Amino acid sequence: MILGHINNEATFPLPPIIQQGLDFLKALDLLQIKPGKVDIDGDRIFAEIVDTVTHFKEESKPESHQKYIDIHYLISGAEYIGVSISNKDNPIYRPFAPGKDIQFYDSVRHETFIELFPGSYLILFPQDIHRPCCCSQEPVSIRKVIVKIAVGEI
Repeated sequence: MILGHINNEATFPLPPIIQQGLDFLKALDLLQIKPGKVDIDGDRIFAEIVDTVTHFKEESKPESHQKYIDIHYLISGAEYIGVSISNKDNPIYRPFAPGKDIQFYDSVRHETFIELFPGSYLILFPQDIHRPCCCSQEPVSIRKVIVKIAVGEI
């Protein structure tokens, strides 16, 4: 995983398609765009604009993806994302289903929570199990973007 802020340039070269995702985030007025899916380059790279309310970690299951890398970018509010590296022995709650790029886990070991604040992003790869949209004390409204990048494009 990679943690960063949209106003800071990476100090190492990123794959061009990941840079394209970050450039998309820099270029738009993300407070004005409507929630929903935004096409960037077909199935190669697209974004989902989400308005939601955070929740306590016990109210959701950790997840992972096989086909897409996620860039979670927070526009407003405060979000905690639980992260854990897949060690292949986490009990599965709901496995990947045909046509769905998400698997849920009953629990994960060694989960760490990262705080996102407006302008920060977290890039998550297939081995990064994550639990998004959590709160630390009380649920709050957030606006975020999840850029989805096809793994085969890296």
